[in-house]
Order: sequence, then structure tokens, then C-alpha cells
Amino acid sequence: MNTKMKDVILTGLRANNDLHIGNYLGAILPMVDLAKSHADDYEVNMFVADLHSFITSIDHTKLYEQIINNIRLYVAAGLPLDTPGINVYRQSYISAHSELTWILNCFSGMGQMGRMTQYKDKASKLGNEQINLGLFGYPVLMAADILLYGAKYVPVGEDQTQHLEFTRDIAERMNNKFGELFTIPEPVHKQHEFFGNEQGLRIKDLQDPTRKMSKSDDSGKGVIFLSESPSAAAKKVMSATTDSVGEIHFDWQSQPGITNLLQILALLTDRDQAHVNAEWEGKTKYGEFKQTVAHEVEHFLADFQVKLANVDDATIIQKLETSESAMREIANHRLLGVQQAIGLRA
Repeated sequence: MNTKMKDVILTGLRANNDLHIGNYLGAILPMVDLAKSHADDYEVNMFVADLHSFITSIDHTKLYEQIINNIRLYVAAGLPLDTPGINVYRQSYISAHSELTWILNCFSGMGQMGRMTQYKDKASKLGNEQINLGLFGYPVLMAADILLYGAKYVPVGEDQTQHLEFTRDIAERMNNKFGELFTIPEPVHKQHEFFGNEQGLRIKDLQDPTRKMSKSDDSGKGVIFLSESPSAAAKKVMSATTDSVGEIHFDWQSQPGITNLLQILALLTDRDQAHVNAEWEGKTKYGEFKQTVAHEVEHFLADFQVKLANVDDATIIQKLETSESAMREIANHRLLGVQQAIGLRA
């Protein structure tokens, strides 16, 4: 009998916000596919990053419901809650996340935190007075999320590669000082090799295709929310910014609007990007092309919203409680080892 422990894949689920089609195609669907394809050979830990949600201003009265609703979205996208190798849990329900974060804080330097690109970008936009300590120390909590479960693979976007490298760094320093406390996750280049190119996918704003689709779009015209009317979403596609080139080509530099729509079309129809590009390459009828994309968006939203309405909340709660019990045991065991090593426990 083979009793070898499975390697751990860990990924975080957004805890709040009204999610859009960019989140679905760029994060939710790839994450669900990842979980389903690796659950037999790996332990797949999918945690709701509810503690991370406090780094920016949120509506606290809606947070709990938003957390459950976002898990509903993953289930509607095909996440199988009955698969033993997939764990779904809330970060705040396992106190070891916060306890290990405090310990790691005390072995982390202010200078290293201040050099994090994501922190510097947000500080420059908001000003230091609007930045809380949670945002400043975000990478430390992320490190605790990873190290508690010995995760080897963690899919990260470009904006979080520094945080993964910090996780590796703090784990190595703690191991060198106190013994082998932590499994060190693979470096960024090996993460990319393992997960492939999909983890860098970004759906662009329909009105300004030079930037990614975001809920912070003031007009709302460039964003397709998963909760909005399918017909209204189709109209947004028909009004999407294109160009004056006059021919359809997949080219992010010269035709970002057209290219964004080609990408959306390929993803929604589950077809290879190259095949979709070849089908439309050189054609001049932008209106016909937009109509095709609009039809697929409308069809997708109508179908997805029916699936979402049929998700059973009781099944979600049962999965959360089962996973949280199992993850709490693992996390507490790892935390105890750290506490013993640093002198907090005998």
C-alpha cells in the first residue's frame, strides 16, 4: 500500500465584490479546471481569503453573504464539492492563520515589506493615510496561508510573484534558524511550468481594452458582471471599442479591442484560440463579429445564472465545515511545531 502524502496545491478564492466575466474566465474557470484535473494526484486546497478582504474598504454588513455567494459561483462553474481531494475552507475559521502571521511578522523586515510592488502601487494611488497595516503586511498573511499546509504549488499572477518569493525567503530563514519547520513552495518559474500559461490570463475592459476588466470602472460600460441581465451584457459587447484597421487580427498591440473579443469568444465556446483566430482572420465585418460574441455572452450568462440559482447552500456549508475541521487539524499541528521551535511551547 502506497502511503506517500500527496503534494499540496493551494489557491485563494476572492471573499467579496461583485464578480464579472473577467473574473470568471481569468480566475474562476481556470481554478475549477485546475481542481478537477489535479484532485486525484494532489491535495487541492481552495481557501476563501476573508481576512485578506480587510486590506481595503468593504461593506462589512454584506461580507458573510458575499463569501457564500462567491462559493456559489465556483460551484455553478463546475467545482465538485463531493470530491475528497478538494478542500474548501474559510481562512478566518482557522485561527492558526492569524497566529502564524504574527510570528512571521516578527521575523520580517519593514524594508522588505515596503519594497513590495503591489503595496507601493496602492500607496501611490491612495496615499499613506489611506493605507492600513493589513495591506502593508499582506505578504506575511499570504505566506502563513501557504506554509501552514506545506503547499508546493501556488498559482500566482504577475502582481503576486514578489509575495511568493517572500514566502520562500521567510520559510528558508525560519528553517535555517530553527530547523525544518516549513515546506518551501516551488519558485515562480516552476510554478509557471506546472500551471501553464493560463494563470496569466487577463480579460480586458470593453471600453478601454488597454486595461483589465475591473469592477472599479466608473461608467460600468466596460464590465460584464455575472449578475447582470444577459441582454444588457450583449448590448455592452455591441458597444465595445474596436479600431479603424478595418480587418480582424489577433494582435494585442495594434488591435487590443478586437483581440479581447476574440479571446472572450474562444473561452466561452471552449475552442482553441488559434482556431477562432483563423476563422475570423482578415474579415472586415466588425458588426457581424461583435454580434457573434454578444450572442455567446448572452447565452453564457443566461445558462450560468440558471446553474447559480440551483446551487444548494446546505451542501456548501457542509463542505466548508468538513474541510475546515480537516484543515484546522493540519494547521494546528504545523503551528505547534513552530511554537515549540521558537520557545512558546515545551
